Amino acid sequence: MRYPKLRELVEAIKAVIKGPYTSSFPYKPHKPFSAFRGRTEFHEKDCVGCTACAQVCPSGAITFRDEPAAGKAKRVLTVRWDLCIFCGNCQANCLTAKGIMLSNDFDISTTGKRVELRQTIEKELVLCECCGETIAPYDQIVWTANKLGPLVFSNASLMLFYLGRMSLAETDSGMQIPRDKKELKRNDRIKILCPKCRREAVIRS
Repeated sequence: MRYPKLRELVEAIKAVIKGPYTSSFPYKPHKPFSAFRGRTEFHEKDCVGCTACAQVCPSGAITFRDEPAAGKAKRVLTVRWDLCIFCGNCQANCLTAKGIMLSNDFDISTTGKRVELRQTIEKELVLCECCGETIAPYDQIVWTANKLGPLVFSNASLMLFYLGRMSLAETDSGMQIPRDKKELKRNDRIKILCPKCRREAVIRS
């Protein structure tokens, strides 16, 4: 019969004095480390709806769709925790660095339906005042205008949003009703237009 090694005896004595190494979960809540990658969550206040997270998600857990509604248009973003692999690509590529983040919450199992394992947020869309095509979410345009500061005056659409934030111009965060597609005139340049209509307005003016 072999005698146990001295190191093993030391470890056994420590375990008797300090208690077992295993955690008491689920009887006591487990506290993950700060760098733990748990449930992915949208922070609606900081998210601008740019869909960068959906474009870099390798498992397709983040999706979006643009929906027209009565007088408005919206972008619906969804993250599915049953498909998420917690890689952190969405957080690393977030435009605002706070719109979507990995939390420390790991206990997301359920005996219910898979539809419960998801989070959905909505963002208002800004449409071209000429053709009605989607330009970008309202929050993304405002974030870009604030980021550029004085440089925003080089773009008429961003300028209108920037001035609107200071109550110096009237802007509508909802869906603009597009006028009939006619020949664009010079005064159409000072409107919220998509890139295609803006190019046409500049050329024709």
